Amino acid sequence: MFVSHFNSFAEFYPYYLSEHRHPVCRALHYTGSLLVLTVLTVSLWAEQYVWLWALPFIGYGFAWIGHFIFEKNRPATFSHPFYSFLADWVMLKDGILSLLGCKTPLDNISI
Repeated sequence: MFVSHFNSFAEFYPYYLSEHRHPVCRALHYTGSLLVLTVLTVSLWAEQYVWLWALPFIGYGFAWIGHFIFEKNRPATFSHPFYSFLADWVMLKDGILSLLGCKTPLDNISI
């Protein structure tokens, strides 16, 4: 499913989820995002700013492995960078809420 234009993030997010059906792909996204938060926090706390350069490689590296190896599709980042960045954090939030038993948009996707 490729849609070239979205009028809002609300239109984009279901498309984003459709590109993340494989649970390993989502798990790799979550891992990358949580590692980004960890490295960011530790770098700022320890005033070791040199590690900040690694953040994009950590976040996108895990995500792209998920897409190319498990999902077998092209990351939405290439065509919709801003919405994709935002959607990754929303998907992480939804994943955490889903683990806590809350109903989320993730409940509606399947492999």
